[in-house]
Amino acid sequence: MKQRIATSRLEGNPVWNWLTWSILSVLAIVWMIPFVFMFLTAVKSNQDIAANPPWSLPKVWEWHNFKDSWLSGDLKTVGLNSFIVSMIKVPLGLVISSLAAFALAKLNLRRSTVLLGAFAIGSMIPIQIALGPLFGIINNLNLLNTKLGLILPYLAFGIPIQTFMFYNFFSSVPRDLDEAARIDGAGSWRLYFSIVMPISKPVFGALFILDFVATWNEYAMAATLMLDQKMYLIPQAILQFNTQYTSSWGQLNAFVISTMLPVLIIYLIFQRFFTSGALSGAIKG
Repeated sequence: MKQRIATSRLEGNPVWNWLTWSILSVLAIVWMIPFVFMFLTAVKSNQDIAANPPWSLPKVWEWHNFKDSWLSGDLKTVGLNSFIVSMIKVPLGLVISSLAAFALAKLNLRRSTVLLGAFAIGSMIPIQIALGPLFGIINNLNLLNTKLGLILPYLAFGIPIQTFMFYNFFSSVPRDLDEAARIDGAGSWRLYFSIVMPISKPVFGALFILDFVATWNEYAMAATLMLDQKMYLIPQAILQFNTQYTSSWGQLNAFVISTMLPVLIIYLIFQRFFTSGALSGAIKG
């Protein structure tokens, strides 16, 4: 109670409010500086970039860099490939990992601790050491240069860490909710869909954003399993702007800015779940 009173007094203090907003404003400016430099570079020619500092305004605003980068990087093809892979892998991975975590946390399975340990170990395996064997397996399955051949390894490496995170959250859900649902005749599926999932929206939203960004930006596995240029994803297309002989920095930055838009849209859709309360009002003592 005393802590709440002290906090409310601080929030009502104009000096404290001014100091808080000042610090936040400075941090926001610091975070925005790289994006400003990226935008300024995107609308410059290579000559302008080489001759002037990154914070200088362009001599000539090269807006055509955006259109040229879309054509050079084949944004339509690589963007669609990345979008399809991300929008299949991310929701499917979250559903599978949440079901696994629900079983481990709520169904009193035998040796659940051993299974949870297996998931924890799986989340620690670096992707790089598996690229060689993975290439051989996917090639033997005739899934090389296919979206399915990329989605399956993405799921295999993503599910363990997501399961571990879901488990920690599900374990914190009060048993009173489970028992009340069981008394009302709810089975395991109803308990999952009617009780656990609705109060897990913040976790689903946060993991959706993090996993979408990670999948959208993943390069090592995509470069190993997607060798056909028609199946390239966005990180592979970005690399094509820098070759042994030339580097088009303006088009490169214009392309990167364009590919950031889907990630920004996903964040704006799900960001409210970061601040919403998971169990607010669920149980009153």
